Amino acid sequence: MRVALFATCVNDALFPATAVATVRLLERLGVTVDFPAGQTCCGQPQYNTGYRRACEPLLRRMARAFAGYDHVVTPSGSCVAMVRDNYPRIGARATTEGRGTELADLATALVPRVVELTEFLTDVLGVEDVGAYFPHTVTYHPSCHGLRLLGLGERPRRLLGAVRGLELVELPGAEECCGFGGTFAVKNAAVSAAMAEDKIANALGTGASVLCGADNSCLLHLGGTLRRRGAPLRPLHLAEILAGTEEHPWRPS
Repeated sequence: MRVALFATCVNDALFPATAVATVRLLERLGVTVDFPAGQTCCGQPQYNTGYRRACEPLLRRMARAFAGYDHVVTPSGSCVAMVRDNYPRIGARATTEGRGTELADLATALVPRVVELTEFLTDVLGVEDVGAYFPHTVTYHPSCHGLRLLGLGERPRRLLGAVRGLELVELPGAEECCGFGGTFAVKNAAVSAAMAEDKIANALGTGASVLCGADNSCLLHLGGTLRRRGAPLRPLHLAEILAGTEEHPWRPS
């Protein structure tokens, strides 16, 4: 099995520890992971803002960078949703406009191989107990793309539930959006901030010490609200919880 890590631009620029944790976790489970240096942004910001044609070179670049791999694994549901939901649309539109089937063919070859981390663990590797140890109280926020577009369901919670030492507490209103929504947070800042405040109030009410998520874009948004409030709650990506063991705790640099 040839597996490539798609780190995503958000993780590469702001949360490199999450990408490192993903590799550490997968290698512990016996997976050989490559990091194609040609990877870049999937095009989600451009697509969401209406610059659909600007995504076409990025689709081509993604297809080239990840050609030949059985699976392309990423710790970001929103980027997986972009590839699965919108790459076929980009290809179909180009074909309809009479510009050939190149983009459609590239999307067809790439899309089935791109998987979110928790999908890869549970559906491809068939594991839920990854041997992790994390002696903290955790509450889990399911991001909208993973919840609604990918249908991740209970996969992340089952993985967390198998972590030794971890106490998982329910997050009230868990399925409500945190308010980030990519460019939504820029275009509708006041609404976005109010939604984050609601989510943080619910998270603080759990008494947990860690707010876990599977998308660092959402955790970036919520983490900013937590820092401004000086709240005693730490945002942390699921991969970083799963990366640590009792013998080798996860300590991001």
